[in-house]
Amino acid sequence: MDKLDALRRRLEQELPALLEHHRVPAAVLAVALGEETATAAAGVLNLGTGVTATTDSVFQIGSITKVWTATLVLQLADEGLVDLDAPIRRYLPDLKLSEAAITVRQLLSHTAGFEGDLFTDTGPGDDAVEKFVATLDGVAQLFPPGELFSYNNAGYVVLGRLVEVLRGKHYEDCLREHLAGPLQLRHFSPNANDAIRFRAAIGHLEPEPGADPVPAPFWSMLRSNGPAGSSLAMSAADLLAFGRMHLAGGAGVLSAKSAAAMLERQVSLPPLGIMGDAWGLGWELFDTPGGQVFGHDGNTIGQAAFLRLVPGSDLVVALLTNGGDAMSLYADVVPALLKEFAGVEVSLPPRPPAEPEPFAADRYLGTYASTVADLVISQDGDGRVWLEQRPKGTAAELSAASKSELVRLGADTLILREAQGGIHLPLVFLGDDGSGRARYVHSGRATRRAE
Repeated sequence: MDKLDALRRRLEQELPALLEHHRVPAAVLAVALGEETATAAAGVLNLGTGVTATTDSVFQIGSITKVWTATLVLQLADEGLVDLDAPIRRYLPDLKLSEAAITVRQLLSHTAGFEGDLFTDTGPGDDAVEKFVATLDGVAQLFPPGELFSYNNAGYVVLGRLVEVLRGKHYEDCLREHLAGPLQLRHFSPNANDAIRFRAAIGHLEPEPGADPVPAPFWSMLRSNGPAGSSLAMSAADLLAFGRMHLAGGAGVLSAKSAAAMLERQVSLPPLGIMGDAWGLGWELFDTPGGQVFGHDGNTIGQAAFLRLVPGSDLVVALLTNGGDAMSLYADVVPALLKEFAGVEVSLPPRPPAEPEPFAADRYLGTYASTVADLVISQDGDGRVWLEQRPKGTAAELSAASKSELVRLGADTLILREAQGGIHLPLVFLGDDGSGRARYVHSGRATRRAE
């Protein structure tokens, strides 16, 4: 207890300066070690209103929601209602995906293979998830199911629909009744209408690179993507309670067998350095010399969240933010806490070499296309290699085209020379299109070379 009391006092002293340094409007940092907790809050939840952050403020957790969705699916497996290795069409016979063999397990582990960054607005009603899944007819299949990892938001909306159909109730009601209720969560909100009951953070965006963050023009993303992480919000204490349940082997909310299954390695990732080394059933898995670490990150409109768990030390760390350079704040704080309280060292996001060397780029050059954006890799007369990102559709309404220099980080891995959003994005080039050129560029998502 004395150790966590000292940590809380230290966090209260140091957090405001860290937020100012990284231009993060507000953050809540919470650490659970066994049954003890230390939590600190600092900053302003909304720069437009001046409301200050408190430890019970609610922030959106973004894609950490996917672990909640996965937990709901594993509860169904506990009850014998779902076979993880059965085709998803056994339970959703009207699903229009082109590949009929996709299994529940492949959806959980992001190996289903179809294009997943789809954000179709199907309205604010309780049927938003059902309507979204009906729009997936004709979605491109990038690779055969199970072949490799490609982060898939739409796949988790399909899993949310699976939960709705087998429970006979809407996804948000399933969250409330099967997770928030049993965990006795006190500051928990699945949508904007509910969040107004609490001291809620709003995201902040930079109107232009380097400018001071300003409140986002809207609070949450589309309700249709709820199971993938578009709107779920909660306090740091409630997120810690969810993590503690998993560390305790399900603690009556989930069977010990299913809690363990969620941590079993399903697929290894390319050497990106900005995500886990592997994926389980919902969880990111991090390989460290000191033992297992797992977790998930999340991003919505101007909000970012980070969750890390170390089972060998009964440690949970949660960081909730609402804008600015949240990734650099994470890098300054969370790895140090994992080392201090669990003795594990996690890798920091990669950085480009200080003095990049020339490299042969022919294998990488060309256009890689998805529904969201075209990624164009080119080389100029001086031998410098460039990434041009050209957003399409809804994505073009949220972000402008950009052009950034790439340098070599490792074998078939290039990295942005300048950071974007606090991250030097790495790109791993995979496969062969039959002529010696890469078939995919992988940034967490696999984007296929255009024909």
